[in-house]
Amino acid sequence: MRHFLTLADFNKKEILDILKIAKSLKENTKKGVFSTEMQNKTLAMIFEKNSTRTRVSFEVGIKQLGGNALFLSNNDTQLSRGEPIMDTARVISSMVDMIMLRTFEHSRLEEFAKYSKVPVINGLSDSYHPMQLLADYLTMQECNKDKNPIVCYIGDGNNMAHSWLMLASKLGFELRIASPKNYEVDSNILAKAQEFAQDSGAKLILTNDPKEAIKDCDVINTDTWISMGQENEKEKRIKDFKGFCIDESLMQHAKQDSIFLHCLPAYRGYEVSTEVIEGSNSRVFLEAENRLHAQKGVIIWLHQNN
Repeated sequence: MRHFLTLADFNKKEILDILKIAKSLKENTKKGVFSTEMQNKTLAMIFEKNSTRTRVSFEVGIKQLGGNALFLSNNDTQLSRGEPIMDTARVISSMVDMIMLRTFEHSRLEEFAKYSKVPVINGLSDSYHPMQLLADYLTMQECNKDKNPIVCYIGDGNNMAHSWLMLASKLGFELRIASPKNYEVDSNILAKAQEFAQDSGAKLILTNDPKEAIKDCDVINTDTWISMGQENEKEKRIKDFKGFCIDESLMQHAKQDSIFLHCLPAYRGYEVSTEVIEGSNSRVFLEAENRLHAQKGVIIWLHQNN
């Protein structure tokens, strides 16, 4: 059974094949032509963590493919009441055709997939956010930033940074990550990416200096400093991330025609200034729209390869 839990599980050809499907689906959608490949199929969407973009994009996406969406919040399943993941996985997967789970520990996704009879998609975990990276790379392709790009990620060494490591190490481009001390990426995930990079030729650079990371970059990316569950650390994090806000001054060090990406929601004045997110280099809303099409690409690919 092929699942979509992390880009680490896919090779370069498979990732690009998914993106090719996504691009074709997007082009057809713009023409008002919709696929019926998932007709009468049901996608169960389990949200242990809330989301705007993830719910809208998956729900609209499966419907555009001819299927149905089943939304289950944390209050709608027995998981929140202590039912073992293995039991919930076996029950739900016996009634639907595909499952998207947005959760906390990545191990929850792995256990769910282990006992599921149908493909499981990672809508977000504390370790990885692979769907967002497919949308990001689709945006890079559309902006002609996918040929030997230099990409920088400035901010917390979180699930977004980990997912950039996976994408870069699989596709073979240069990635620079700048995080404050004590907020660097997970060492085990970094080691895995470095192993992949040996085969792909990717160049992975880690630093504590955002100016070093952004110099002559083609693509600049960031994420919130305060993710869900970290609200009690807000004041400390704001202090620790001083100098890491992507503002017009920092953007001056990137290439003039670089593009700025953010997975959203953005907290303006913290990780990015309003001037940058609303500026001519920003592609964050094209990127957000591409979640819809990238996810349709994953759904179709999983349907065809299971």
